Amino acid sequence: MVTKISPSILASDFSALGEEALSVQNAGADMLHIDVMDGHFVPNITLGAPIVKCLRSRVSLPFDVHLMISDPLKYIPDFAKAGADLISFHLESGADASQCVSLMENLGVQPAIALKPSTPGEAVFPYLESLKMVLVMTVEPGFGGQKFMDSQLNKIRLIRNECDKRGLKTDIQVDGGITDETVQKCALAGANVFVAGSFIFGSQNREKAIKSLRTY
Repeated sequence: MVTKISPSILASDFSALGEEALSVQNAGADMLHIDVMDGHFVPNITLGAPIVKCLRSRVSLPFDVHLMISDPLKYIPDFAKAGADLISFHLESGADASQCVSLMENLGVQPAIALKPSTPGEAVFPYLESLKMVLVMTVEPGFGGQKFMDSQLNKIRLIRNECDKRGLKTDIQVDGGITDETVQKCALAGANVFVAGSFIFGSQNREKAIKSLRTY
């Protein structure tokens, strides 16, 4: 599987969001991870589709939009129109997952499902054939800077093994506490897309930080 690095702008300087996004694009990132929180599904609020649209006018990286919201079906069209290339929604949101996936396909957006730490990996199995990616949260969603949860490694293995059994090349993304140390554990378990916020945006040399996540 191809390794992809997706810096999370949640850890960037929001007063200079465009410059921050361009900095990781120039540093060799593969995608830009955009966390959308509604203050309901998770206890925090971040940004909406208008900001994604503004970033799209300046940044050429694929936009990896992570919807941590209660009603993804309602807002998927807004983020697709704003320039999202891939959208992850949470299975725990209660939305009809098949409807969400079909809507994204119709809008030309790559569909992905995200799982909280407490959700078993088997929960995503019915949808695997339709997904570009599965996002395994290795922290509780809602805030950046949390400690990586080793307990999620078995979930990554389980999903990768199921994909392999079905002959699927589905990306498995990990989000939460990713550093040059934890990335190796995730890669060995079967993940290939790595979201890193504080580790990249908090580094004085972002290009070096991104490269270190590839050399596990």
